[in-house]
Amino acid sequence: MQVTLETQGLTMALMLLSGVLMGTAFDGYRVVSRELRFPRWMLPPLDVAYWMIAALAIFRVLYASNDGEVRAYVYLGLGIGLCLHYLLFSGLVIGVTRWLIGAARAVIGWLVRLSDMLVIRPLIGLYRLVRVLTGFLLAFSMFLFRIVLQLVRPAGILILWMLGPLLRPIGRQLGRLAIRWQVKEKAARVSNGFKQAWKRLFRK
Repeated sequence: MQVTLETQGLTMALMLLSGVLMGTAFDGYRVVSRELRFPRWMLPPLDVAYWMIAALAIFRVLYASNDGEVRAYVYLGLGIGLCLHYLLFSGLVIGVTRWLIGAARAVIGWLVRLSDMLVIRPLIGLYRLVRVLTGFLLAFSMFLFRIVLQLVRPAGILILWMLGPLLRPIGRQLGRLAIRWQVKEKAARVSNGFKQAWKRLFRK
């Protein structure tokens, strides 16, 4: 590509603008890292990432303007742009960036308070209401159950008295079967076996 005066002027102007934008991005990055208190170990990788992105962006602009040819006026334009930024725009960029961070914090705080008022507190209140209602329903159910038991108890006693002639023979028969099968002795042997096993397992 033949480099003409027009091409050189365009490249110079683009490099000057790139220098201003580089300074703006660097000031914004510095303010954000300080305001958000990034850990120190993160700063070197972020610095490297910033310079890599800046270099790639400048090379892309340079390639679009003069096919990537690096001349003295390229560095001159970048230097003038950086100087213009720090002389004219640095304070404004820092102030605007701080204001944006403060505004973002205020909005986030407002959203947190709003969510607390509209979501969290109603959920807590609903949970407490459900807990109170559940306790009341349980207490009321127990009260009704006791009343039902008191009402049913005489009928139950009457039924047992009426079924007594039928139940007594069955009870005697079950008692004979228990004696025949030696239920008590077998239960005692099983219990003793468990006790002996327990002592063997856990004796000192």
